[in-house]
Amino acid sequence: MSTSKLAAMLAVASLLASQPVTAADAGGAIIAAQCNGCHGFEGASKGAAPALKGKPAQHLSRSMKDYKSGKAKGSIMNRIAKGYSDAELDNVAKYYSGLK
Repeated sequence: MSTSKLAAMLAVASLLASQPVTAADAGGAIIAAQCNGCHGFEGASKGAAPALKGKPAQHLSRSMKDYKSGKAKGSIMNRIAKGYSDAELDNVAKYYSGLK
C-alpha cells in the first residue's frame, strides 16, 4: 500500500473516531473511501469497474439511484446503493465530480 493511500485511510479513520458525524453530513469523501476496492483510489479505476473521478455529478447520482431502485442491474452495486440515502448518494456524486 502506498504512503498516500495509507495517509488518506488514516485521515478518514481519525475523522470517524474523533467525532460523531453521519455520512450524509460529512460529505461524500467518507462514503467514497468504501468504493476504493472496486473503483480505485479517488475513483481512478484502471480495472473492470468504471472510473468515477471527474464524471458529472448528475450522471453519477442518477446511476447510483438507478442501482438503488433496481432500474439498473449490476453485480454488486444494487446491494451497495440500497444502503445509502439519496442525500448520501448525491454527496458521493459531488465528491467524485469535484476530483480532477
